[in-house]
Amino acid sequence: MEEEAAERGNLAGVRHILLVLSGKGGVGKSTISTELALALRHAGKKVGVLDVDLCGPSIPRMLKVQGKDVHQCDSGWVPVFVDQDKSISLMSIGFLLENSDDAVVWRGPKKNALIKQFICDVAWGELDFLIVDTPPGTSDEHISTVESLRPYKPFGAVLVTTPQAVSIGDVRRELTFCKKMGLRVIGIVENMSGFVCPHCSECTNIFSKGGGEELAKHAGVPFLGEYLEYGASLGKGWIRGTVW
Repeated sequence: MEEEAAERGNLAGVRHILLVLSGKGGVGKSTISTELALALRHAGKKVGVLDVDLCGPSIPRMLKVQGKDVHQCDSGWVPVFVDQDKSISLMSIGFLLENSDDAVVWRGPKKNALIKQFICDVAWGELDFLIVDTPPGTSDEHISTVESLRPYKPFGAVLVTTPQAVSIGDVRRELTFCKKMGLRVIGIVENMSGFVCPHCSECTNIFSKGGGEELAKHAGVPFLGEYLEYGASLGKGWIRGTVW
């Protein structure tokens, strides 16, 4: 039944599904999701981004498409296209709110229902990659997301952390979540690893460094690299380590 659902669903044309996870809030999951989408687009791939962070939908602002409308087609919702070439498409609850300052004050069942609707009813078409940006934690919304995506055989998850011990501890719990859910961990990214001065190019490790790499070694998963902040603008950072 699951294989039949996958063949009929709107995700049937998606080659790879990547989840971006972290047990900790504020570590930059949406930033890494956005930069990953842009890097894949730069590599000639067609990319979709599904923002299931229902209480903090920030990716529309990061991709400068806030205020856009979502339309219906015969197959369901049409995602918002970020560029004229339609190489990046995006679906987020941010497009469904009357006001960008509206708070989503929902209980778990309503959140879970919308996540399932996003996964089933968005007409993504043909995509090389679908990146799923998730909220912090390891609870209802994450279980619903992974279970709803399971028929489509997700490629795996990228875990995001910052160097501090508090963040590392939360990401350890996210590793346990992935193991229990049978979700492959592609690797760990250490965000906020350093700030590069736009004037002298000196890198300052404001939040220390190395925690993400140490966690990856301890967990036996790949360390994908460190994300450095350059200046103060999104899009001016880079991964120091693995080539994406």
